[in-house]
Amino acid sequence: MTTGRLSVRLVVALALVAAVTAVGAYAVPPGAGQRLYGHAAQFAAGTLAAYGCFAAARDRAGPRARWRVLLGVGLATWALARLWWTVRDVAGPGRDTTVTIVDIGFLTLPLFTLAALLAGSMALPRPAQSSLRRDRVVLLIDSVLIGGSLLALVWSAVPGWLVDEAGRHPVVVGVAAAYPVVDLVIVVAGLLLLTTRPSSRAGRVPLRLMVLAMAALGCSDTLRLLRLDAGGLSPLESAGYLAGPALLALAALSNTGLGETAAPDRADAEWLHLLLPYVPVVATGIVIAVRTGAGGQLTSYEAYLGWLGLGLVVARQMFTIVDNTVLLARVSEGRQRLHHQAYHDPLTGLANRALFRERLVLALDAYRFKEVPVALLFADLDDFKLINDGFGHAMGDRLLRGVAERLLACVGPEDVVARLGGDEFAVLLQCRGPEAEETGRRILVALREPYVLDGHSVGVSASLGLVLPEPGDRELSADVLLRRADAAMYVSKRRGKNDLARYSGAADGGPNADLPHLLARALSGDPAEYGFEVHYQPIVRLADGAVVAVEALARWTDPEAGPVDPDVFVTVAERTGLVAGIDDFVLDRACADAAALANTYGRPIDVHVNVSAARLGRHGVQEAVLQALERHAVRPSRLVVEITETLRIPDLPRAVEVLEHLRRRGVRVALDDFGSGWNALAQLHSLPVDIVKLDSSLTDVDVAERAGALCRSVLRICADLQIAVIAEGIETPARAAALAGLGCRLGQGYLFGQPGPARGMGVPTQQGPASTAHLAS
Repeated sequence: MTTGRLSVRLVVALALVAAVTAVGAYAVPPGAGQRLYGHAAQFAAGTLAAYGCFAAARDRAGPRARWRVLLGVGLATWALARLWWTVRDVAGPGRDTTVTIVDIGFLTLPLFTLAALLAGSMALPRPAQSSLRRDRVVLLIDSVLIGGSLLALVWSAVPGWLVDEAGRHPVVVGVAAAYPVVDLVIVVAGLLLLTTRPSSRAGRVPLRLMVLAMAALGCSDTLRLLRLDAGGLSPLESAGYLAGPALLALAALSNTGLGETAAPDRADAEWLHLLLPYVPVVATGIVIAVRTGAGGQLTSYEAYLGWLGLGLVVARQMFTIVDNTVLLARVSEGRQRLHHQAYHDPLTGLANRALFRERLVLALDAYRFKEVPVALLFADLDDFKLINDGFGHAMGDRLLRGVAERLLACVGPEDVVARLGGDEFAVLLQCRGPEAEETGRRILVALREPYVLDGHSVGVSASLGLVLPEPGDRELSADVLLRRADAAMYVSKRRGKNDLARYSGAADGGPNADLPHLLARALSGDPAEYGFEVHYQPIVRLADGAVVAVEALARWTDPEAGPVDPDVFVTVAERTGLVAGIDDFVLDRACADAAALANTYGRPIDVHVNVSAARLGRHGVQEAVLQALERHAVRPSRLVVEITETLRIPDLPRAVEVLEHLRRRGVRVALDDFGSGWNALAQLHSLPVDIVKLDSSLTDVDVAERAGALCRSVLRICADLQIAVIAEGIETPARAAALAGLGCRLGQGYLFGQPGPARGMGVPTQQGPASTAHLAS
């Protein structure tokens, strides 16, 4: 029901109440006639209100229906009590109108209304999260506490004749007084919810209507208590018995309901929730203290109310103490959870980089000042990307958890195992060199055991780097130790993976140098100043050995580390996000050397330049290629961009767009190391490719029959697609002859020349076509 419709219904309902009241007051004769008319009208009001509550509950579910059903039951039993009085009035108009046992039925309406209020209030936003049962009890205690305090204040002003009346008819007065008392408790409960439970304006509508309804019923119940001997109430005095059910029905018919509220929007709700119940208690205590201090005496009722208030205050304090204890426990638990999340890897539960560094710093301090042994193992899983590419990242995550479990099983309880990121792990050991190497070997053996995941047997190995502080290196920092362990791990990669290498350099130099640091330094400025250069390897026509192109390859001889294997520094560059710097350096130098290469071979020569597949989906590749061509005045048709398959292309549609643009400008595209990646055929189908370079695993046709069959198939596919083919890894004349016999026209390998600088390349003995522009013809 919208706010507008509710306002109209409220006006109509109050108008009907006023009309019925006016008819009873002015059109019905006083006495038994008015009494019969009043009971019949109240029965009709209760019946219609109960029907409205049940009808509203039928269209809802859960708590929204539950509190409406409770209201309907209360109104129905209240209407039945009115029906009993109506029948009694018809049967004996002159009978006594005092309280009877049947009047207990009138108590069902406030009791069920209180139950409905408690049931519906649980969906309202609460100042502090706690159990629903606890909130119900506290709300009831607060309501009785405030209601009892207000009742004590009112009792001090009650006329003496009412006390005398209670002495003559205690049961009658007690039953009659129970109605307004319960009404008062419900009104207080509703006001507490409106005051301490912030909600949307629409969500407060049914609460307000219920408070108004119980206030109206309470007014009539109070007048009935005060007029026990007056023979009943007048139509005007009993108007609350008509307005109350009408307002309860409107509350049930309101569209929002007690459970449909907005988020809390008042910061002081918690303070009100804590302090409000004690305000009337303090006021009552002050009044009683003033009276007793002036020589007055407390009545037995005031004493009872005082003891009741004291008991409720104690109970309320007990709940507050429990709340504080629970809150402190939750705060402590939350702090522990946040601390664990801040210092542990969410996937494996191992220590993260931050925690591991802290422990490493402490271990180095203990090593310096207490000579406690310390060793650091750095582990990197071999070819882990193939697991993610082949089985999916979910399987990769499960494998990482399995690796973490095996690492923990290989070390002692005092050792620290951490996941530093991706597939990198580190182990901090409290032992000396021999024991650390033994632990490293044990880890290698444990990790090599197959992992059974979803019925698949998955194998993975790791490359380990071990570093121990040198006796004279007392100022060694945690960062330096980590870099040295990382460098030693790369040495293990260079040896063929699945191995353990111990750091043996000094001051981050030598063969175990800190490659990520040195590589970043070299690529931050002019790479040539830090030992980078470009070597060229010829690509020849197998029929006569004529050189038709060269491939530009990066080589690095660092001033500190010495020569670094290309596979090692390229892997480091890809892992650290520096591969673009190498690609751009090789691209620029190859374009700059184009004129020198033309002089060497006596004619313009095509140049192949590698570009990491991981860069194709990002910005910068296209711009770098075109700017290098323009800067060195090189014809685009002389450049071939080779896509390396060491990493998957992150954004294939974007890569296709970039390559198509380059091809429209005249640059050709080659797919490097075809057959070594997981998606070679898929890329051949998806990417705009002019040349395919067969990996050496497919060109071993002189000794492997299966390789010959695969090579023949690829050649046939490429011929159908009008794609030129270059066979890589040709080292013997027999292999060159076999590939030529299969129909492969071009080749590359040590048989035709090793990579070398442009200034050291000799003029070939046989001349041939000038470029690979004719390769596809």
